Amino acid sequence: MSEQLTLAAETRGQVGKGASRSLRREGRVPAVIYGNKQDPASIHIEEKALMRALMTGHFMNSVVMIEVDGKAVRTLPKDVAFDAVSDRPVHADFLRISEHATVHVNVPVVFTDEELSKGIKRGGVLNVVRHELELICDAAEIPDEITISLKGTDVGDSIHISQVKLPKGAKSAIDDRDFTIATLIAPSALKSETLEQVAEEAAAAEAAHEEHVAEVEAEAAAEEAAEGEASEG
Repeated sequence: MSEQLTLAAETRGQVGKGASRSLRREGRVPAVIYGNKQDPASIHIEEKALMRALMTGHFMNSVVMIEVDGKAVRTLPKDVAFDAVSDRPVHADFLRISEHATVHVNVPVVFTDEELSKGIKRGGVLNVVRHELELICDAAEIPDEITISLKGTDVGDSIHISQVKLPKGAKSAIDDRDFTIATLIAPSALKSETLEQVAEEAAAAEAAHEEHVAEVEAEAAAEEAAEGEASEG
């Protein structure tokens, strides 16, 4: 389960572009808390603290307790906007949730048991189609990651969501199709080998066909000669 993070915040007395620029100059990031049938709350948080939380690698699928005005508000990060030039965070959105709210989260996928994959041993390459899975789960039971074993996979195999064992209480947010998460594809060497095999098989088939045609023509010629001799007699 994802660990719970905590951020200290202060209420924003003023809103607007000018006030936001002033906060950023002071090393603060404007943010808003909304949802759960309550009025939005305009706040600001320390940029360094936000960056530390972002660098955990699981910030966007973690419950974040925001301490503001002496109260702790349970939230789920929904968006962090970054400056296009400096790549510094300029705004953050947090969704206010109850302790056991049902939430949509994107959880990273981790592949294991590569040494037990026949395809990878042959030089196959894992082509990851989805690096994250969108799940619906209890806010108190958000998984850190989804582990998928590659044991027994071979070149040409595909891994679909129906093959993945999700944590108890979690389900895929996409339920209208059995989508692909990853495929095991052949490297160029194996592809070349396969093409050569196909070419050899095609050449052998063509040679066999020509041999068969020659035999049929020889039999027809023999029959025709036999009939000619019979008519002369």
